[in-house]
Amino acid sequence: MTLRTPLRPLARILDARARGENPDAIMRENLRLRHEAERDRMRQRAEGRLLLMALVFLMAFGSVGVRMAALATTEAEEPSVAQSTPAIHTTRADIVDRQGRVLATNFATNALYAHPHEIVDARAAADGLAEIFPEMNADTLYERFASERRFLWLRRYLSPEQEQQVHDLGEPGLLFGPREMRLYPNGSIASHILGGAGFGQEAVNAAEVIGVAGIEAMFDEELRDPGRDQPLTLSLDLTVQAALEEVLAGGMALMNARGAAAVLMDVHTGEIVALASLPDFDPNARPAPLTEGDPADSPLFNRAVQGVYELGSVFKAFTIAQAIDLGLFNVDDMIDTRGPLRMAGFAIRDFRSYGPEQSVHDVFIHSSNIGTARMAQVIGPERQREFLARLGLLEPAPVEIVEARNARPLVPGRWGELSTMTISYGHGVSTSLVHLAAAYASLVNGGTLVRPTLLRQDVPQQGERIVSEATSRDIRDLMRATVTDGTASFAEVEGYFVGGKTGTADLPRPSGGYYDDRNINTFASAFPMHDPRYVLIAMLQEPVETSGPEPRRTAGWTVVPVAAEIIRRAAPLLGLRPEIEPLREDELSSSSR
Repeated sequence: MTLRTPLRPLARILDARARGENPDAIMRENLRLRHEAERDRMRQRAEGRLLLMALVFLMAFGSVGVRMAALATTEAEEPSVAQSTPAIHTTRADIVDRQGRVLATNFATNALYAHPHEIVDARAAADGLAEIFPEMNADTLYERFASERRFLWLRRYLSPEQEQQVHDLGEPGLLFGPREMRLYPNGSIASHILGGAGFGQEAVNAAEVIGVAGIEAMFDEELRDPGRDQPLTLSLDLTVQAALEEVLAGGMALMNARGAAAVLMDVHTGEIVALASLPDFDPNARPAPLTEGDPADSPLFNRAVQGVYELGSVFKAFTIAQAIDLGLFNVDDMIDTRGPLRMAGFAIRDFRSYGPEQSVHDVFIHSSNIGTARMAQVIGPERQREFLARLGLLEPAPVEIVEARNARPLVPGRWGELSTMTISYGHGVSTSLVHLAAAYASLVNGGTLVRPTLLRQDVPQQGERIVSEATSRDIRDLMRATVTDGTASFAEVEGYFVGGKTGTADLPRPSGGYYDDRNINTFASAFPMHDPRYVLIAMLQEPVETSGPEPRRTAGWTVVPVAAEIIRRAAPLLGLRPEIEPLREDELSSSSR
């Protein structure tokens, strides 16, 4: 406790009076000293407070500076909204072709939604959105904005241009939600293979992309795996695929066909290098599936995989290959081809007669139904069915498209002698083009089974033996002769030695029987035939060639020229150089004599 000095100390007052001095001066002096001491104390207190405030401000600004420096050195990110729902996984791997070219990837975009209670001018907002998005109705939008709802989805994704136009409306109740959508940069190319993707679980700030068809659906879990850091590599070659689709579309238009499809496959690895079905679609704007009518009328229908057809005479290669491999016939044996051949009230006829008997060689290149049916009689139902099963023609094709699971071949309930005879030339059993491609690859590659695949393979398949190498060589010779001397003369492509087998099958009526003027025309081909590398299966549905005085509907006039142009365009893209056809060993021997 500080003791204060008295202003008028008694001792000093008495002493001043004794000396005759003024005692009031003592009081004034003491009062001055007291004021100075008080002023010094107040100054010290103020200086202390200023120092404390300076320290506080210094610490505050230092904290702000440190925080700003930390923010400046970190990557910017959108603030997250707290949710009680599970996290939505938005990661999805790319899909690329065999050369690494992108077939499917992700694209950052925004969804559009509305908070009606925050919309300032509902009428103007509705009219503006209807102008930006023609599919929206202004009156319907206005009614929704005027309702009591507090949240409305308007668009699942926007283009950058549309987003800017909505932003320019200046309406605070129209909001954007960030998300990724699936982008197919090549449009409709390979659409039936890729299938397409859509949105699954959705929230304001994210959406889950899921596969809905094709490869996207087949590998949906793998593509959505957050731990996957590599794209899914397909066996497709984008340039070959584009060329095949272009030629096939031109052929479909030129031949007035209702639909078309083609499969190009490596005969050793089973890789599908190109696969197309027409009409097609753009997976960026995948159409809705049909709810009624014939599914084949939808562009979503994959004629190469989902479509199972009676493919006609292309099946003769299987009958003749089995007959030769079993030792029942050789290519020079003569077959009775007099017709019609009657069985159980059913008459089997040839499109054109080439005499009362023909060699196996001529039965193949002239496509004789009667000759093939007689060979099938010798083979018998059990052996025929077992052989076709080993070729994979009686079960769904094991190709990596979800649609293939339900594309089960149609076979007769009772596989008797008549069925054996008609199946021998492609009637009575229905399969897909992918089935046919794999079966032909197994016949011409030396005789070993291959399975079709859409995934890139590094080595040839080592499948079971289907026919001997000698039989495979015979079939290759017969297919080559069909082009040089038989029904597929328009298939010749100089330098590539195409071989094949035509198939002209009458289209079944839904009510039973067959149409007289509607066909499924198929050409099963391989090239180069002295050392086959690829099989091409091409099909036109209900084609008609009208350049002559009468319409022509056979495969040789319709689908064969289209297949030849596909090979002419695709072979150089596949790295095959045109060359001179080598002579066979027997030809070399005869020429040396």
